[in-house]
Amino acid sequence: MKRFLVIVFLVLLISSFAGAGLVIWSSESQVPALERLAAEFERDYGIRVEIQQVVFGDIKSKFLPAAPAGEGPDIIIGAHDWVGELAMDGLLEPIPFLPQRDLYYDVAVEAFSYGGRLYGLPYALESIAIIYNKDLIFEDEVPTTIAELESIAMEVADDEIVGFVYDAPNFYFSFPFIAGYGGYIFKDTPEGLDVDDIGLNNPGAAEGVALIRSWFDMGLMPRGANYSLMDGLFIEGLAAFIINGPWATPLYRDAGIDYGIIPFSDIYLEPGVTPKPFVGVQGFMINSRSRSKIEAIEFVVNYIGSYRGQKAIFEIERRGVVRSDLYAEVEAEGGPELYDIIQFSASASVGTPMPNIPEMAAVWGSMEDALNLVINAQDTVGNALDAAVEKIKAAIQ
Repeated sequence: MKRFLVIVFLVLLISSFAGAGLVIWSSESQVPALERLAAEFERDYGIRVEIQQVVFGDIKSKFLPAAPAGEGPDIIIGAHDWVGELAMDGLLEPIPFLPQRDLYYDVAVEAFSYGGRLYGLPYALESIAIIYNKDLIFEDEVPTTIAELESIAMEVADDEIVGFVYDAPNFYFSFPFIAGYGGYIFKDTPEGLDVDDIGLNNPGAAEGVALIRSWFDMGLMPRGANYSLMDGLFIEGLAAFIINGPWATPLYRDAGIDYGIIPFSDIYLEPGVTPKPFVGVQGFMINSRSRSKIEAIEFVVNYIGSYRGQKAIFEIERRGVVRSDLYAEVEAEGGPELYDIIQFSASASVGTPMPNIPEMAAVWGSMEDALNLVINAQDTVGNALDAAVEKIKAAIQ
């Protein structure tokens, strides 16, 4: 039966391709790889793929008015957190099948899913991890538990060196500890995220925030910690452990810092319990108003989504990969150039996709307020989180 359906699909596909063409809106970095894949597609089907370069930050804002008017591209590159808004507006075409689904990381596929349907083909992911200074932390001292990190950081700290520092009031950077203990933003259900079920003041979330507060209470982390302070201290070689993402490590290399990375997959809050960072995923989405939807699906799924397609983009962008077979090849190749990619990809493998629905906008400020109150000992963990959840609910309503 499956073979029959494949044959029928191919017949319809080939008959529909006559005279069709595709337009892709892509940011600069993906263009060289897409040109190679487009040439293969044109060779195989006789269909031209036009790649129009658009500044990444402008793609969504230009697509929103263009697509309903029938003037948008057939395919766009974008972030997974666009999916909720675009799908609710009816602007994205669901992807009906994903060959070799078992080779894609669940977190990447979940990121582009909404209401039980897949609305994008992922190709790159990023997350955060713990970064340490190898001049301050020897390889045989690298912690495997948060308790060990606390102990080592306290030992190495002095009047000049800060043992552990990160942008703790920023919910993005503190989320791994909240989620690791069982806190969640919106309940994940088979029908999608339930915005009426908020788990940011449940016992797990409270335990995670209490852990964060303890680092300030014990003097492990300086009050007033923020991103600029963390970044500056690490670049100056004055911080032992920090939390940051792949966007920062080139600056650390340029500054001459010999650093190591501890993925959240390799450190435990307690036995068997890992912190769970946010994961950001980028991918390809198909315009539901496209006149060439079948062609677009074929190009996205079987060209961009193939091992060769994913590898072609990786070789240009050098970002976290979404397929396990490509990860295995990158890991086997190894070397300093690929070290960051391997470590941050491993960290993302235990993470959770940042919610891809518009209601997420109500969360950031409320949780930052709660974290600031707790860190500065201006409120209890329970009170601060209860208030944050009430603010989020009110904002959503």
